[in-house]
Amino acid sequence: MTVQELPGAAAYRPTPPPAWKPITDPAPLLPDPEPYRVLGTDAVADADPELLLRLHAELVRGRRYNAQATALTKQGRLAVYPSSTGQEACEVAAALVLEERDWLFPSYRDTLAAVARGLDPVEALTLLRGDRHTGYDPREHRIAPLCTPLATQLPHAVGLAHAARLKGDDVVALAMVGDGGTSEGDFHEALNFAAVWKAPVVFLVQNNGFAISVPLAKQTAAPSLAHKAVGYGMPGRLVDGNDAAAVHQVLGDAVARARRGEGPTLVEAVTYRMDAHTNADDATRYRVDSEVEAWKAHDPVRLLERELLERGLLDETGVERAKEAAERMAAALRDRMNADPELAPMDLFAHVYAEQTDQLRAQAAALRAELDAEQDHDEHGTEAGR
Repeated sequence: MTVQELPGAAAYRPTPPPAWKPITDPAPLLPDPEPYRVLGTDAVADADPELLLRLHAELVRGRRYNAQATALTKQGRLAVYPSSTGQEACEVAAALVLEERDWLFPSYRDTLAAVARGLDPVEALTLLRGDRHTGYDPREHRIAPLCTPLATQLPHAVGLAHAARLKGDDVVALAMVGDGGTSEGDFHEALNFAAVWKAPVVFLVQNNGFAISVPLAKQTAAPSLAHKAVGYGMPGRLVDGNDAAAVHQVLGDAVARARRGEGPTLVEAVTYRMDAHTNADDATRYRVDSEVEAWKAHDPVRLLERELLERGLLDETGVERAKEAAERMAAALRDRMNADPELAPMDLFAHVYAEQTDQLRAQAAALRAELDAEQDHDEHGTEAGR
């Protein structure tokens, strides 16, 4: 039966749809064609000298922190360490741009960001030492647990930020992720949720060139990762991830925008992972030394230091002071990490639920009985030996 043969066909007059127009003009959401830079450009004249000096001190400390943590893995004091050498500008800027009331959601590579935010370096490395899932109180420091599964911290950041806004709290969440994490479903879900609800979140993608051994070209065909923002209805920003001043400015703009209630921003920081993925990785299998050497010329520490020296904001004495402060931090970290940790078995039950279940209470009681029996045996054995 054709349409013409249907009952009432004569009255059937389909009307054409109205002309479709995009709800939002995508142009303002598009990132710049080139990564935004401050150092070496006219924009540096507007940068706060005190901020530049603080960024420099933190970069120097961060570089030494990465070197010391890497050495600790070779000494058997850390089980694994994913170095952020070469990415210090992203790490430091992400920490310094936040207010005390804000939250940082790091990935496993972002221990330096946590330390730059004020976390004890030993507590930041506790997970990588294998002692605890998290070596610090997230609520006390406003730093979420270091996240090993790729991108799962992103929906958590959105949920916290959305909940804070519903409560009327003036809080912004900054979530960090690598380029490999943008291939995960959690990345899509977080950005979609954040954009729809205009959650006060900033997403910082550290594009360091490789998701372990997979280059970016094999992960996405997008012009840049920042371009992905347009599909979710949020601005995308592209920044030179080795330019600490530029990263701080771009993130600062995004944080201010989120705090004003204007929603999330996706920031792609183009940087490079100078070291291997972790100490267990052989990076020579998937990249050549000449590539690494080329990126050394764009080292974030040298870029900022050269700018400060040329502008007369820093002299060689200041450079040495920053290095000496970094060495003191490294020495203290080394000494404390060389001491065996004192672990309390009953802590196994302390941070599972806010209120312990009957099963946990029973397990805790059983362990306590075993520990008491062991202690009693040791004491009586010592007395018998006398």
